[in-house]
Amino acid sequence: MFLVMVGCMTQETLAARADLMVRLFDQAPMKHTFRMVLSYDDLGNARLEMPHKADFRNGIQDTHGGVIATLLDNAGWFTAAMQYENWVNTSELTVRLHEPANQEDLIAIGHVVRAGKRLCVAGMEVRSVSGRLVATGSGTFVVSSKPISLR
Repeated sequence: MFLVMVGCMTQETLAARADLMVRLFDQAPMKHTFRMVLSYDDLGNARLEMPHKADFRNGIQDTHGGVIATLLDNAGWFTAAMQYENWVNTSELTVRLHEPANQEDLIAIGHVVRAGKRLCVAGMEVRSVSGRLVATGSGTFVVSSKPISLR
C-alpha cells in the first residue's frame, strides 16, 4: 500500500489524480441514480453536488437521511482515496443530521483529518445550495491491497 500524500504533489499531479477519481466515479451506477457530480478543490478535497430528487423523499416529503449519509460517505471516500494508490474501504461512518434539506440541492465537501499508512480519517459536511448546514460526519477509511484502476 503506497501513500500518495496529496500535500507533496505538484498541482499537475494533483489534477491528474483528481481526474482519475472523477473518471472512476463516472463508471459507478450509483452516480447516475443519485445524479451526483464530483469535483476537487486545489487541495484535493472532494466536492459532490447532488440535485434534489423527489424519488429520495421521506414521509414528510424531504430528502431522506440515508441519502444524505450516502452523500457524506462519498465526500469522505473520494477525499481519502486521493491519498493512496490503493483502494480504500469505508470502515466507520458517523452521520449527524442537523436540519432538514428543505428540498434543496445539496453540496458535500470532505477534508482529511489524518492520513496514515493503513487508515485515513476524513471529516465531511453537507450544505444546502443556500448555505445552510444540513449534516456533518466523519469517516474512517481502511487502505486495501487492491490498486485503484479504471476498468
